Amino acid sequence: MANLRRYNPLTELARFDPFRNFEDLFHDFRLANITREGEGQQPIRIDVHENESSYTVRADVPGVNKDDIKVDISGNRVTIAAEIKRVEEEKQSGSLVRSERYFGEQYRSFTLEHDIDDSKATAKCEGGVLELTLPKKAQQGSRKLEIH
Repeated sequence: MANLRRYNPLTELARFDPFRNFEDLFHDFRLANITREGEGQQPIRIDVHENESSYTVRADVPGVNKDDIKVDISGNRVTIAAEIKRVEEEKQSGSLVRSERYFGEQYRSFTLEHDIDDSKATAKCEGGVLELTLPKKAQQGSRKLEIH
């Protein structure tokens, strides 16, 4: 019987722990990414491969039409945005009984080590996978300045 302690509801308040509920601070931010159906939106997943002259990026964009995908290249920063449109309809006897629509946007932005030559970059989308070929800009040699 020596292991029993009397319950005191004020013990938790008396203990000073400034980071006690730190994880709860970001709880509302996680809720913003949940759709009405309760599914969490996943960011666009990517694979980046590099060789001497270019980068190859493969991004998963399942169920997105290629016309709804936008790729922006600015220096060494690449941004992929995909507009998602889901329409579910159930019909009975010619009249609409239920219709659920979801419209949203996913995006992914990342920085590469080298600047991209955007005039030679190519993109193709097949089977829900976007493939980008991003050639590196030619490195400009250093130049010594003459001091007058």
